[in-house]
Amino acid sequence: MEGNDMVMQEVRDVEKKIAAILRLLSDSPEPLGGRIISRKLAEQGIYLSERAVRYHLKLMDERGLTTSTSSRDGRTIAPQGREELQNALVTDKVGLVNVRIGQLSYLTTLNLETGKGNVPVDVTLFPELMFTKALEAMAPVFRYGLCATDLVAVAHEGQKIGDVIVPQHKIGFATLCNIIVGGLFLKAGIPIDSLFAGILETRNHKPIRFIDLIHYDGSTLDPAEMFVSGKMTDVTGSITWGEGKIVASYHEIPVQSKSSADSIMEKLKKLGTCKFILAEKSSDALFEIPVRLNKIGFVLLSSLNPSAAAVEAGVEVTCKAMSGLAPTDNLKRFDDVMRSG
Repeated sequence: MEGNDMVMQEVRDVEKKIAAILRLLSDSPEPLGGRIISRKLAEQGIYLSERAVRYHLKLMDERGLTTSTSSRDGRTIAPQGREELQNALVTDKVGLVNVRIGQLSYLTTLNLETGKGNVPVDVTLFPELMFTKALEAMAPVFRYGLCATDLVAVAHEGQKIGDVIVPQHKIGFATLCNIIVGGLFLKAGIPIDSLFAGILETRNHKPIRFIDLIHYDGSTLDPAEMFVSGKMTDVTGSITWGEGKIVASYHEIPVQSKSSADSIMEKLKKLGTCKFILAEKSSDALFEIPVRLNKIGFVLLSSLNPSAAAVEAGVEVTCKAMSGLAPTDNLKRFDDVMRSG
């Protein structure tokens, strides 16, 4: 029995390494060779020699997961590999959203004095022919302030936006992700617990309560992305009639850090025109969510609310939440994008 357990563990270890290699190939816009893969795996705490990587690549070639290129050992991910990456080792993916939040928070380099640096973004892909319709649907969301900020970026076919290469016949639209708040708090030494994203019900143009929640530490996919793609919102109703459903996330920080956090948020507001923090509370409940002892709970608006409005208008979208970083020099005000078409 012990022998079988050891064999199963070895098989699982190989599958985990294959999944890690597939993830690297999936994220790369160009073929990767054994040396580069070995180095990138080491950055993730997975140590495989260049020779060992080539052995795994050979196994992956035989299974149809990867495709060889003209270079000596360069590989790209095959369609079957993408399918495998989506389905493999689901238990290992649980909590990956929180890991991604931590990574992007750490990599955020925004200088609050100059307004310059790298900031986390969410990316939505729109059909090229429907982009004007999408902009028209999103405009009221930015105007009304139901988003993190009105700083956005646009990329066309073949261009890179965040970690996303815009595919054929698509336009990439990046919005400043509210993870920036966690990044700035982290730099200031304020520990932040990002707990969940949810659907926040509104009445009379005011948020009332969370009616759907997905905890980050129990999810394999970004909750906000799922809410938008699953057509669970009514952002348009929130703006037009004052009753609807928007996407927001819930976080907590220590009570003792309130003064420092307020200072950061005040500086951050001066750099944008929309709200990040929707509400905060240090006792009882916030939108029917109990705030833990000695914590301040606060709710951040999702930067995917504009994309949700586009979905509600019948525009086909592909949301890629937490899609990497973008330099602030590449961001524009939404109104400027509207004027340029």
